[in-house]
Amino acid sequence: MGLLEGDTALVTGAASGIGRGIAKALAAEGVRLVLSDIAEQAGAALSRELNAAFIAADLADPAAARRLFEAAVKTLGSISILVHSASPRRYESDAALAVTEAQWDSMITVGLRAGFVLGQAVGAHMKAHRIKGRMLFITSLHAYTPRNLPHYSATKAGQTMLVKELARALGADGIRVNAIAPGAIPGGGFDADINSLTKMIPLGRTGTPEDIADMAVALLCDRFSRYVTGTTVAVDGGLALYNWIPM
Repeated sequence: MGLLEGDTALVTGAASGIGRGIAKALAAEGVRLVLSDIAEQAGAALSRELNAAFIAADLADPAAARRLFEAAVKTLGSISILVHSASPRRYESDAALAVTEAQWDSMITVGLRAGFVLGQAVGAHMKAHRIKGRMLFITSLHAYTPRNLPHYSATKAGQTMLVKELARALGADGIRVNAIAPGAIPGGGFDADINSLTKMIPLGRTGTPEDIADMAVALLCDRFSRYVTGTTVAVDGGLALYNWIPM
């Protein structure tokens, strides 16, 4: 029996990087999955590998999150776990005076607006069906310290507070809401000088999607985190001790 045997989960941003790692870890623990991503080919391939369902969704469309929720419920019957990992690609050159309004709007819509819509809808669904569910948001160290990427930092700071608000609103129903703030995880939207970053990481290496996925399983299962809600866990090898972008 897996740690999450019998659970049903919707995972956004599941086609690559951290979202993919979490999806694979949940499947290994016995979760029935609906995976979602804008990358249809990669997402469909992963769904076949994991014997999961796949729903293509571009969360930059403000109406897409609600449609995704409804389709996921129709597919699974009910949702006991939500993982919101979707995020547009970002680049270290996207500084405050360089990022465009279109980039800002896309990042906020995918990360924060869709996170709110999904969190609210899934929370109401869990309450209505008396499901002691769990939600997990993938935020960032950028939520706490300016490191360029103003659109990304603002989105992740907003998600961090959204986690707290949802946790407070849903706690009485036994629903737990937490976040992981990853450190330097090469791949996906990560774009930085890895050699320079590694020198600042106390544990001496960059992270992997599996590092994040293991913590995700721990936060989503009652065996290890039944009394944890409204918090963000940094999984970063100690990188949060530094502001790695020179000012």
